[in-house]
Amino acid sequence: MAHKKYTRVVLKLSGEALAGEIGYGIDPTVIQSIARQIKEVVELDVEVAVVVGGGNIWRGMAGSAKGMDRATADYMGMLATVMNSLALQDSLEAEGVPTRVQASIEMRQVAEPYIRRRAIRHLEKKRVVIFAAGTGNPYFSTDTTAALRAAEIEAEVILMAKNKVDGVYSSDPKLDDNAVKYDEVTFLEVIQKGLGVMDSTASSLCMDNDIPLVVFSITEEGNIKRAILGEEIGTIVRGNK
Repeated sequence: MAHKKYTRVVLKLSGEALAGEIGYGIDPTVIQSIARQIKEVVELDVEVAVVVGGGNIWRGMAGSAKGMDRATADYMGMLATVMNSLALQDSLEAEGVPTRVQASIEMRQVAEPYIRRRAIRHLEKKRVVIFAAGTGNPYFSTDTTAALRAAEIEAEVILMAKNKVDGVYSSDPKLDDNAVKYDEVTFLEVIQKGLGVMDSTASSLCMDNDIPLVVFSITEEGNIKRAILGEEIGTIVRGNK
């Protein structure tokens, strides 16, 4: 068996990653691919927690920019993450992977409430745990949720799976042909240079708790496993080089 670098991880999926080429909603082909990749990792005896964004269904910031109350818009975004989490749970269980969804907003008919010790117990029993509904508070992104949950469950790394980019660049590679890809960068550089990997709150939380981040493309099947095995893909973001 290949030697794994990590034994407990948080996988951060953007909502856009679930939309695939469609650009909105959930692409069944994409979510099935992600489920297969997670199964590969679970079979390596790795404990996997997942945080899913909701941007493929609703963006709180976009609603707020159009005049909607920010807190209301953010709560709608949290509900979008629950829809994505349930879809991912369904795909994982179709692959034979036991999965639990824990939501920060109470909705017992569809998800367990988030309880840290219960989440850790699920992971120890080799169940994939999907953290839904963000932190349960407006004004915080799902990036911050990933950082917070990683700290709480003592994950060794956050694997940030991107849809249309394969790492961290000096500027947007879709708009700038001269954009330079970083192999390694610090959280302080991410904040100071505004590199857009994750928001400053999430970056600070990772930096303060010494949680490294691996940014890579989800579109190439097998990349989650490659990241777990410590292969050089994407960009590593650390507290200090």
